[in-house]
Amino acid sequence: MQRAALVAFGARPGQLGSWPLARLFHAGLRLLATNKELLLRLRKKTGYSFMNCRKALETFGNDFKQAEVWLHKQAQKEGWSKASKLQGRKAKEGLIGVLQEGNAAVMVEVNCETDFVARNARFHQLVQQVAVGIMAHHQDAGKQLTTYVKRFLKAEDLSQLRTVPEGRLLSDQVALAIGKLGENMVLRRAAWVAVPSGCYVGSYVHGILPTDGPSMIKVALGKYGALVICEALANSPGTNLVDMGRKLGQHVVGMAPLSLGTLDDEPGGDTETKMLAQPFLLEPNLSLGQVSLLLRGAGHTRGQRTPTAARRESSDE
Repeated sequence: MQRAALVAFGARPGQLGSWPLARLFHAGLRLLATNKELLLRLRKKTGYSFMNCRKALETFGNDFKQAEVWLHKQAQKEGWSKASKLQGRKAKEGLIGVLQEGNAAVMVEVNCETDFVARNARFHQLVQQVAVGIMAHHQDAGKQLTTYVKRFLKAEDLSQLRTVPEGRLLSDQVALAIGKLGENMVLRRAAWVAVPSGCYVGSYVHGILPTDGPSMIKVALGKYGALVICEALANSPGTNLVDMGRKLGQHVVGMAPLSLGTLDDEPGGDTETKMLAQPFLLEPNLSLGQVSLLLRGAGHTRGQRTPTAARRESSDE
């Protein structure tokens, strides 16, 4: 029995006399297994390094909850420190995130420095947190509407919103992501729209990226995005607003209109950036105005992930 115990601890049978009996009949193996299980759980839940997770567990005597809280506080502190050092670096890559829930939709742009980070699951999670936070913040504003509502949010507005359900500031979440991924990140801008009964918010995301985990399914991520508010006329009850909304969103991404225009606008000249006068992306022989005779277009918003000097801002129409 004693020899078997020594082998389990890594000693050779011939060293029996050099080991105190207290160590031979000790529950150390079981304790080590428990510590390893806690370490793996903490690592999986928080995403922090094994070294930091081990330090947290040792500091708090294997108290899982206290170790987790401590890790988040340390990461937040380090993240803000790193964020302050990186804030002058240009963030020209990133993603557009689009979230639809019922009669409302959100489109958000979050930037980073490289496409490599833009494809990282941690960055995807950040974009999701921003989109869900915006939707939750405007939840009451989307109820009992008689007309459509649009709100545009800038960086300073976004930084004060909170995650759901944790209630953490989005600015803190950005700092955490910066600390983990080592690049400057910016909450660039966002749009929230909601419509009354009888209307629909169509959406389209181009260059859509695969996302990991069931929690990421409802936020579509890509390089370009669009939201389109549309309404079927009374004499066209059979119009498929879901299908048409997606096609109109695809048109907005591809043709980049700056305003809606009117059905009287003729194609060409000064009207080339007016949506209804443009050739329909999916049927170039027809103008979008002709295609939408059965549909009342209420407005659109287009998002592009890379800011440039010649950038086209989202339409306010």
